Amino acid sequence: MDEIKKKIDESWKEAVEKEKQEEAKQQEKVVPPEPDFNFFISTLALQASIFLGRIPNPATNKIEENLIQAKFIIDTLDMLKEKTKGNLTKEETELLDNLLYELRMQYIEKTR
Repeated sequence: MDEIKKKIDESWKEAVEKEKQEEAKQQEKVVPPEPDFNFFISTLALQASIFLGRIPNPATNKIEENLIQAKFIIDTLDMLKEKTKGNLTKEETELLDNLLYELRMQYIEKTR
């Protein structure tokens, strides 16, 4: 009987250890991207698109329009544009300008 109990204990320990190793492998796979300005403003633009009802909220997979929040994010991007003027690369400036233009047009379309 002790031998059976020992086998059960050992197999349980092995299962737990294997589970821990699998979890560690999964965490190693999820590596956040390097922080950069383009990624940051693209993330904000994505949030604005969600609030404009252009794409589903990834958390709920539903369209959840919130024009007040969309305007806040658009205004935040505009503030970033003003505060970073002269400090961005040409590519960063163009991306920010394009994102702001697209989001403003979408906002105007929604509020007409």
